[in-house]
Amino acid sequence: MTTLLTNGFVGKAKDHYVESDAGILYIQGYNVTESGFNHFGIKRVSAEFHERNRKSCLKEGDLLTIQTGQIGLTSIVPKELAGSNCHALVISRLKNNLAHPNFFLHYFNSEIGTRQFKRIETGSTMKHLNVGDMESLQFPIPPLSEQKAIARVLGLMDGAINQNNQLIAQKELRKKWLMQNLLTGKKRLTGFTDEWKESKLSDSFVRVTRKNTEVCTNVVTISAQRGFVRQTDFFNKSIASETLDNYFLVHHGEYCYNKSYSNGYPWGATKRLNDFDKAVVTTLYICFGIRDPKMTDGEFFEQFFEANSLDRGLTRIAHEGGRAHGLLNVTPSDFFSLSITVPNFDEQTAISKVLQAADKEITLLKTKTEKLREQKKGMMQQLLTGKKRLRLD
Repeated sequence: MTTLLTNGFVGKAKDHYVESDAGILYIQGYNVTESGFNHFGIKRVSAEFHERNRKSCLKEGDLLTIQTGQIGLTSIVPKELAGSNCHALVISRLKNNLAHPNFFLHYFNSEIGTRQFKRIETGSTMKHLNVGDMESLQFPIPPLSEQKAIARVLGLMDGAINQNNQLIAQKELRKKWLMQNLLTGKKRLTGFTDEWKESKLSDSFVRVTRKNTEVCTNVVTISAQRGFVRQTDFFNKSIASETLDNYFLVHHGEYCYNKSYSNGYPWGATKRLNDFDKAVVTTLYICFGIRDPKMTDGEFFEQFFEANSLDRGLTRIAHEGGRAHGLLNVTPSDFFSLSITVPNFDEQTAISKVLQAADKEITLLKTKTEKLREQKKGMMQQLLTGKKRLRLD
């Protein structure tokens, strides 16, 4: 295996970026992923810069390994990126008669390879992989025919995982379509014809300001992507004050609105407490519960809030220039005065069942992906160490 250092260029690359399609593609660490290459954000550099840095010119089949950051993560250069230049990546160019790139790709990205890279990384604050250290790596390599067989088997596992992930993406798009149509009344389920009614949020919900007098210690934060998460899991530490009796105590099935804006939730996120019986939250959140369970379906509104259905109203009540400490300036009174247009209880329940069924389908597929990953992981432990040998035809 021959390795080449790619960062021996003259001057700063950004001084040589060009917008023209005639520029040379310039691959960086963030473009390398476990499943291949992320083409988003690939820069182009001038031909002059490229000529001065010929040693970092890529060929089809080269292995590119990240030097700083996600150290050791490796991808294979595809045909369309041949001739590109790169930075902060180790190029491994393999001898065809001794090594197969897909075998080494799986090896480098396995736990076995990760442990090898961990052993040779250098630096105190910012860890780094030196080319010389990588060249010194030693590990058992089977004959070329067996390398190809192992790569083929692990490639089939990758194919199954990718196929399942594509199915997940399709189901998630379908779920998004269902939410956009069923939660707005654009599409109606069979048998429902009653007109949807407009009301205030306060007609269906009552504010929860229950103080933590029972000294519950399950302090949680509300993540837009993950929902209610224990603070120690989210921040890797507790950021709550030692005295928790002034915090709000939320019960299972109740909701909280987090006024912080985040990716995909520009006007904050409203989540329902499902995973805990009780939880303690900051008083910065607006907490609320269902006023009458016989008139309001909790699962329907969980989906309703997840679809950011309150955003249009929030844009009107969030006071201009009021993003103090990263929070939207939304008062409880304004929040509960928001108008919502929803169906009757029976249609709410029917819609929630459809959307829950879609969620369950996606969850089962994600579980299948995790099982496939674990299966592949077990196979790698056996095949890449020689504990199990493949029968070669």
